[in-house]
Amino acid sequence: MKKYTMETAVGVFVFIGLLCVVYLTVKLGKMEIIGGNFYVIYAKFDNVSGLKPDSSVEIAGVEVGRVGDIRLDVNSEMAVVSLKIKKDIPVQEDAIASVKTSGLIGDKYISITPGGSEEILKPGDTITDTESTLDIEDLIRQFVHGKV
Repeated sequence: MKKYTMETAVGVFVFIGLLCVVYLTVKLGKMEIIGGNFYVIYAKFDNVSGLKPDSSVEIAGVEVGRVGDIRLDVNSEMAVVSLKIKKDIPVQEDAIASVKTSGLIGDKYISITPGGSEEILKPGDTITDTESTLDIEDLIRQFVHGKV
């Protein structure tokens, strides 16, 4: 009888250990199970060079979400970026989304400047006012050719 008690205790301990490993894998991998605590809105940009999925989305320097996927809208020939925003953070209809650079390394992120509208974007809506990333090479090319 004592042998079965010891085996049961070890089995319960191993099961709890496996649950902890699964939990840490999900949390550290930033995976969401069954929905998550965010909603998705979209923003269309002319140029998002350097922006990567899972980049930060910030309002007033505070991270409020992450970049989902980035795809090309073939009809408008613009980049469509999905933004996963925390559910408790409202984004106004007239907000401005900008691609910014952080630090010397040049990591790109999305900065949202709040608007003054009373209307709040719903999940699936699109931010219409955007500012694309500044292309340094294009700026230098224009300067060299005297177009600036």
